[in-house]
Parts: sequence; C-alpha cells; structure tokens
Amino acid sequence: MKTKDIDKKFDAGRRIIDDLDLSKARRPEQEQKRVNVDFPVWMIQSLDKETRRIGVPR
Repeated sequence: MKTKDIDKKFDAGRRIIDDLDLSKARRPEQEQKRVNVDFPVWMIQSLDKETRRIGVPR
C-alpha cells in the first residue's frame, strides 16, 4: 500500500494498524540499557515503594 493511500485511510478515520508491518517496529531512544549505580538504602526503599505504587519493575 502506498503512503498516500494509508494517509487517506487514516484521515478518513479508518483503521490502518492491519495494513502495517510491525515485525521490525521500534521506538527510537526507548531502548533499555543496564547500568549499575550505588544508592543509599533510604533511596532504594523509596524507589521500591514508588515502583509498587505505579506497578513497574525496579
């Protein structure tokens, strides 16, 4: 499908997700990288409390 056809379909409010190949899709600058950082114990406890509150891993 050509770009102009997808644009028309999108602009008309129609669903385009089925027309896209998402097998290689990525979000630039969203890749994760592991780092080691030393924090005081109180900061780790606060971090753990906040991660539980919002439901994400540390």
